[in-house]
Amino acid sequence: MATQRRPTVDASYWMVTTSGTDHRPPPESDLTADVAVIGGGVAGLCTAWELVRAGLDVVVLEADRIAAGVSGHTTAKVTAAHGLTYARLEAEHGAEGALLYALSQQEAVERTVTLCAELGIEAELERAPTVTYLRDPERVGELRKEAAAARRAGLDASFVTDAGLPFDVAGAVRVDGQLQFHPRKFLLGLADRITAAGGRIHERSRVVALHDGTRCRLSVDTGDGAGGGSGNAGGTGTGTGDGSVTVQARDAVIATHYPVFGRTLLPTLLTPRRELVLAAPVPAEAAPVGMFLTPEDRTRSLRSAPYDGGRRLLIVTGEEFEPGAGGVRERFERLEAWACTRLPGFAEADSLYRWAAQDNDSADHLPYVGHAHPGTQHVYVATGFGGWGMSNGVMAGRLLTAHIVGGPRPAWTELYDPRRLPPVREAGHAVAQQAAVAGHFIGDRLHTGEAASLTDIPREGGAVVRLGGKPCAVHRDGSGAVTALSARCTHLGCLVAYNDAEQTWECPCHGSRFATDGSVLQGPATHPLEQRELPDQP
Repeated sequence: MATQRRPTVDASYWMVTTSGTDHRPPPESDLTADVAVIGGGVAGLCTAWELVRAGLDVVVLEADRIAAGVSGHTTAKVTAAHGLTYARLEAEHGAEGALLYALSQQEAVERTVTLCAELGIEAELERAPTVTYLRDPERVGELRKEAAAARRAGLDASFVTDAGLPFDVAGAVRVDGQLQFHPRKFLLGLADRITAAGGRIHERSRVVALHDGTRCRLSVDTGDGAGGGSGNAGGTGTGTGDGSVTVQARDAVIATHYPVFGRTLLPTLLTPRRELVLAAPVPAEAAPVGMFLTPEDRTRSLRSAPYDGGRRLLIVTGEEFEPGAGGVRERFERLEAWACTRLPGFAEADSLYRWAAQDNDSADHLPYVGHAHPGTQHVYVATGFGGWGMSNGVMAGRLLTAHIVGGPRPAWTELYDPRRLPPVREAGHAVAQQAAVAGHFIGDRLHTGEAASLTDIPREGGAVVRLGGKPCAVHRDGSGAVTALSARCTHLGCLVAYNDAEQTWECPCHGSRFATDGSVLQGPATHPLEQRELPDQP
């Protein structure tokens, strides 16, 4: 059973343990560069490093703090084994597609090791196997099929019946030679090497417009509205600059987790989802050795990381849901109950970290890395990582640099090309996604709201209420003070919903997230929710 006695830190462990890092101020005047990279997460910083290493003049523009959004809230597995992936890839993209995918992902694993060694980055690197398991004996055939497909793709994969977990499983696929690390220590170290080599990194610098032509022109908000969005798409905070600047570059890379700008049709092929994360220190002998994943039980993932006092930090992830789905507090409780029941030492841990992560799934289960759309030669994108952003972010850095610098390109270039057409069998994904968006856009407006009046909203609660005939996102803080905002997401106007555990507003259409003061936490929205006047309160 879950315990309520221990203190809980509602923050990512990776963020807490690197909280004293230096800030990189926004630009004070207009800039020019060879390449402008929008977003300071794993894809943006890896791309920036590879470009700087190739001799280009690079500027990174980050809406909030680098490595503070999705990359600062990951479970930080760098692996080529992505669940039950390779049997599906073979069926959808052929044996060659599965082989190229495995080659690109394992190359990213080894590239991470090389970068840490060559650049002297201490990122708590550990080699560990990746294990995908099932408890249902009727699904063992899926595991055998996956192990065989992964071997054909070139991975060191095997079917096993002993997963190395403290509970029984029906079977598992084990892939050796994979990697886990501290993501922020890696990315902050990489950022230091970028600036030492002449690259420029600016935080609190939200890109609000991108004009594509023979040269790219970016409008950058460096005022108080700039904060609140890592990679221009996540994080917290407010800007420290005052006004806006223009950045001109030959090429631009959109590494914002969700493609915010341009004429790309990728948003119709992406589905956002969130996962919850719990982490607790346990005795080292109680931490299973490896990185474990099951699609059962609404997804469960676990691995451990170094911790003080000879202990390990046991990290448990799961409870997938769409942004705005609600009931997040109950999802956390279910995840903690599962961990306490199945993992020795978790229930007795003296503290607990709690956070959430968000990612986007593509229509055909492959990332989009390359030219943003058929009509551009100078704007590139990296998105659709499907929960595997660490390996795909490193891969994207290498692939985008090959595009921009020229010369030989990796064999998997076409596999990830954003301009590819999804297979006919996946066309229904785009139709279903747009139907869901339309349902929210129209259907949500037919409801009177989540609460009948302001008095129905408890402390630290929130709901959509109609005030003066308009839907308003209303939050009551711990002191009882009430804040009202427009409930319409500033991206495309869908109505937001309240996340009761993280105390945020979330858009169910495309995954934008906002703080209770309206500031942007995660894109594709680039502008805050508008303030609304409250009626006189009793």
